Amino acid sequence: MAKKRAELEARSGTHVCPWWLVKSFDNFLRPYIHNPDKLFGPYVKPGMTVLDVGCGRGFATLGLARLVGEAGKVIAADLQPEMLEMVRARARDDGLSRRIVTHQCRSDRIGVTDRTDFALAFFMVHEVPDQAAFIAQIAKILRPSGRFFVAEPLVHTTRAGFDRIVSRAQEAGLSVLERPKVVFGRAVVFVKKGR
Repeated sequence: MAKKRAELEARSGTHVCPWWLVKSFDNFLRPYIHNPDKLFGPYVKPGMTVLDVGCGRGFATLGLARLVGEAGKVIAADLQPEMLEMVRARARDDGLSRRIVTHQCRSDRIGVTDRTDFALAFFMVHEVPDQAAFIAQIAKILRPSGRFFVAEPLVHTTRAGFDRIVSRAQEAGLSVLERPKVVFGRAVVFVKKGR
């Protein structure tokens, strides 16, 4: 396992949560702690196009797919093909495959060009080697009035580190909409101004 982790970190240029560890915290209890309906329901509506970047095994992806409904689409993006395979399997099991598209991104480029109404980066920005470039990519694909929900874990991101993420988003043209409560984390929702 240590060898696999070292290979992943070498490919990404930073520490990335390995796919084989994700089930330890993204399990049957996760929706009770981080309920997608409560967290994302105020921002995600039927028919929207949504990006879940750093989707892991898909706790948020599945919830978002339910929120966007039959006419919507969720793009689940992750560095690790193993994570994306878990998302596809869970989507099949839950009957949500038609709403979810998986996309393998790179550590330096998300690579999604679809215009999105909502983007989510849940407990993953601290793993990104160039946070300013990452946030600029999100800002570019967001539609005007689109929302960007960022949550970071308390154990990996200090208050000062989180404030730097907020500053980088503001430099990319995003404005703070609100700061929702997230268990074990800090969170902020940005909005893209303009037409």
